[in-house]
Amino acid sequence: MPYEPPTHTVERSLRATTGAKVIAGVDEVGRGAWAGPVTVCAAVTGLRRPPEGLTDSKLLTVKRRTALAEILAKWVTSYALGHASPEEIDGMGMTAALRLAACRALEALPVRPDAVILDGKHDYLGDPWRVRTVIKGDQSCVAVAAASVIAKVQRDKMMAELGVDHADFGFAANAGYPSPVHKAALEMRGPTPYHRMTWAYLDALPQWRHLKKVRSWADGSVPEIEGQLGFDF
Repeated sequence: MPYEPPTHTVERSLRATTGAKVIAGVDEVGRGAWAGPVTVCAAVTGLRRPPEGLTDSKLLTVKRRTALAEILAKWVTSYALGHASPEEIDGMGMTAALRLAACRALEALPVRPDAVILDGKHDYLGDPWRVRTVIKGDQSCVAVAAASVIAKVQRDKMMAELGVDHADFGFAANAGYPSPVHKAALEMRGPTPYHRMTWAYLDALPQWRHLKKVRSWADGSVPEIEGQLGFDF
């Protein structure tokens, strides 16, 4: 399916309106997974012409995405990855975990960005970062698209390595996301040390439901369930 290539339009706008010189594109992967970390990539690309075929990682085949990630690693001005572990996700909730992972990525860049282009409509970063949110930024913004591809390929590789000792779960193929193989392994063997133990999928596992952890909400807020997929997929 044809798609419009990403541009530097948002970066040019930020440069013109805020004076920002170093602008990072930020995207995440792993938000809706049952297992593994949530991973954020921050990429700085400048205004150079991007590699051919760059777009949202979800629109690319595995082969093309992997090849493009190798090109991007050398093409971008700089990039860095940040992760929040399953334990951190369970302990603080997804929004706070995303912020933690994104801050880790941004702070690992060799030069601190003057502004950040964040994929989506929700600014989970906040102060002190100057943020511009862009819906479908991973398709329309060069820096965000680059971050999308690098984050996806790196997290997939990590999940394949974690899955070596848990072959029944198929992490190399599903990256910790819901799949029939993943569901069957959970029902038979229960969660691995890499699973998120506050996630809703455990409600559908009578044999393992007792392992589910309940996060305390001292401020009276409602527990967030965004991205927590159950077994009805």
